[in-house]
Amino acid sequence: MQTEHLNHQAGPRGIHRVTVYAASSRALAPAYYQAATRVGEVLAEAGKTIVFGGGGAGLMGAMADGALSRGAQVYGIVPSFLQELELSHAGLTGLEIVADMRTRKHRMLEESDAVVTLPGGCGTYEEVFEALTLKRLGLWLGPVVLVNTNGFYDRFLDFLEHSVRERFMGEAHARMWNVVREPEEVVEALHGAQAWDRDALSFANVGD
Repeated sequence: MQTEHLNHQAGPRGIHRVTVYAASSRALAPAYYQAATRVGEVLAEAGKTIVFGGGGAGLMGAMADGALSRGAQVYGIVPSFLQELELSHAGLTGLEIVADMRTRKHRMLEESDAVVTLPGGCGTYEEVFEALTLKRLGLWLGPVVLVNTNGFYDRFLDFLEHSVRERFMGEAHARMWNVVREPEEVVEALHGAQAWDRDALSFANVGD
């Protein structure tokens, strides 16, 4: 995990570049692909530039297709060893090939103003947890929005809330993320998220 500040944003204003985390699975229920496509369309219609994992399949591909269909700039970042497995999207504004997963995660957050997380597996969980960890430490400051299609993240959110109740995280940390059910709510959630700043480091550890 990188330790330098990844951007200088102190709150949810000025959101231009949005990182989207999402699954690459091709075996999901249609509702997940439909929601992912709509998220891409909604972000594009709001004039956002999108950064994502670069895949052409699964929710990654559906989101990118939706965004590109509405004229968005969409940039993919993929490690070389996954280029074939994830079948990189052929129609992107730009595709960056990097050495490894660590570099990919850093580049996806670098200079991004916000994160939107679609349903996914362990790779998606790792990505969003890293964003939340960096935010908790005041090293990355943007909104984190979970798109809870079909209640996919209900148990994930229960786990986070359990961590707060058991005091592994403080009550303030529960404000690090926002949750929406519908793609149409994403942009409002991004701009309505509570401001977060580097003073977060002063309460990163839970006191007595």
